[in-house]
Amino acid sequence: MKRDIRSLTYDELNNEIISLGLPKFRAKQIFEWLHKFGVDSFDEMSNISKDLRARLSESFFISTCEIEQKLVSKIDGTVKYLFRLHDGEYLESVIMEYKHGYTICVSSQVGCKMGCTFCASTLAGFKRNLEAGEIEAQLHAAQKDLNIRISNIVLMGIGEPLDNYDNVLSFIRNVNNENGLNISMRNISLSTCGIVPKIRDLMNEELPITLTISLHAPNDEIRSRTMPVNNKWGVDEILSVCREYIAKTNRRVSFEYTLINNVNDSDKCALELSKKLKGMLCHVNLIPVNDVAERGNVKSSIDRIHKFEQILKNNSINATIRRTLGSDINASCGQLRRKRGGVIENRC
Repeated sequence: MKRDIRSLTYDELNNEIISLGLPKFRAKQIFEWLHKFGVDSFDEMSNISKDLRARLSESFFISTCEIEQKLVSKIDGTVKYLFRLHDGEYLESVIMEYKHGYTICVSSQVGCKMGCTFCASTLAGFKRNLEAGEIEAQLHAAQKDLNIRISNIVLMGIGEPLDNYDNVLSFIRNVNNENGLNISMRNISLSTCGIVPKIRDLMNEELPITLTISLHAPNDEIRSRTMPVNNKWGVDEILSVCREYIAKTNRRVSFEYTLINNVNDSDKCALELSKKLKGMLCHVNLIPVNDVAERGNVKSSIDRIHKFEQILKNNSINATIRRTLGSDINASCGQLRRKRGGVIENRC
């Protein structure tokens, strides 16, 4: 069975080349074609012999993403893609333009197992993990289509990155490699709903990426109602491992907090959250809940969101309200996949 050659790390590719009896410099050439130039076919590797290209194609394939649907926001230019994979499954990516450059929000799984009640990504069900090359292929497809260079990556699309740990780590190392896209790890953010053992594993990798925790509640009673994962790893346990992470890496942790009317947006919740985060090197990103018809959640009012933010700041907690991008194209992940390949036809 053929393997995805784009999913191999540089060291793994080098070992494969050596096993074929070829000089090591071939690994660098092939890696550059796959990761720096993002080729979709072995035939595009013009400085590789035809015989070697044929040998590679006998054992490997190159993961690609085909554009199935593309939406462009008329408000801010945000671009949302529905990509089709080689096996007919679908995933979503979002491109956002900021002053510092272009950021992509990538998916790490086809679907999601976590079942958060404010998210569309779980509605069409979980199918499989993405390989490292399939995660990276989202960048190459978007860069080619828009003729841009992506400088920042957010692992916050469909799926739970730490539930696909090995592939996500290979992806991060490949896009960071100087022979590939050479994207700084400081420009990579990974968002997790709080899989504590994997956060500890990530901490020990000593990668200078930004860890973001999808917290969304100040206590177990509220969080367990909205995020089933909390039944396994509660708020206090998650915050404890975050303190370990900060102490080990000296990196600030970000907390995502989606505000839902009459669920987690009260002054009491803000005060409780402030108390639990006191003294921690962290930042709270406040997010108005996305409109997902099947979920029935109601957005908090702008005044309520600003009041929540002010309470955090008054208690010395660094907090901002996330600017909503792509609101006219439903840029939150999960909704295009659900319509095209999920429950309607039979979720940055």
